[in-house]
Amino acid sequence: MTTPHPPPSPRVDRIDTQLIRVLHLVLQERSVSRVADKLGITQPAVSSALKRLRELTGDELLVRTRNGMTPTERALTLLEPLRQTVDGIDKILDLVDDFKPKTTARTFGVGAPDYFDAFFLSNLTAQMRREAPNARLNIRSLSLDIDFELLLENGEIDVVIGNWPNPPQYLRTVPLFDDEVVCVVSNRHPLAKLGAISAEDYLNAQHLAPVPYAGGVRGAIDEHLHKLGHRRNIRASIPYFHVVPYVLANTDLVFTTGRRFAEPFTKLLPITILRAPLNFPPLRFYQLWHERTHDSNAARWLREQIAVLISA
Repeated sequence: MTTPHPPPSPRVDRIDTQLIRVLHLVLQERSVSRVADKLGITQPAVSSALKRLRELTGDELLVRTRNGMTPTERALTLLEPLRQTVDGIDKILDLVDDFKPKTTARTFGVGAPDYFDAFFLSNLTAQMRREAPNARLNIRSLSLDIDFELLLENGEIDVVIGNWPNPPQYLRTVPLFDDEVVCVVSNRHPLAKLGAISAEDYLNAQHLAPVPYAGGVRGAIDEHLHKLGHRRNIRASIPYFHVVPYVLANTDLVFTTGRRFAEPFTKLLPITILRAPLNFPPLRFYQLWHERTHDSNAARWLREQIAVLISA
């Protein structure tokens, strides 16, 4: 005769999926305001949920320190089980939910360098407003301070766009487009007056370069130069692509980038595009996503929207 399983604890049985999401995010973000923003609810609603969770678990979960809010020792042990639970809930809901862009209230997360500001991210936002008016779009700018692989793994973002020479192999990857490598200088630069830049000129020039958005990885430009046995004389590095054209307009620096980024700014500022020497291969841009969202109807729809916009 089999022994019947004991009924679930009434206290545990009252923890619904929304409370699980709140607890997971609160322990990650350690900020009521950031959790409210991500879930699209009010801060009092998050505080109320946190109070209920403390009553249900019998633990403070978060305590104040001089550096802000910090999870208790018990709360830290819950992080991994919570991540697995939220992941499982999302997969179940995606399988049973008939995803409809026009009615979804889902939050979509995209990681991208601000390289895309001029020609893509504004169009993606407009596209989302038309096709999924009730959805939220959360765009995270890539930088050395952002662990995009962890954000994909945790489900905080659905897709990342970038141009690594060698994308992480464990992530799903599909090419988006190739962009011609060009050099950009001020109209007052001597090379602008020549209308061309030789390999010798390029290697003797002083350069402006972006700060990498992946630690320990050479960008595509410096990787190509490294293979040729060359190195740029980088005199300034900057973390914001959209500031670069303004810096170029007032300096004698050379910036190496993709034509697609540079062209819109030549209509606004006194800068010139020159064909790059040294046979740079095209910059190849990718969409990357984690296996956890590969079969998600919503995440797949987002990837399709990105691909359509890029190819337009």
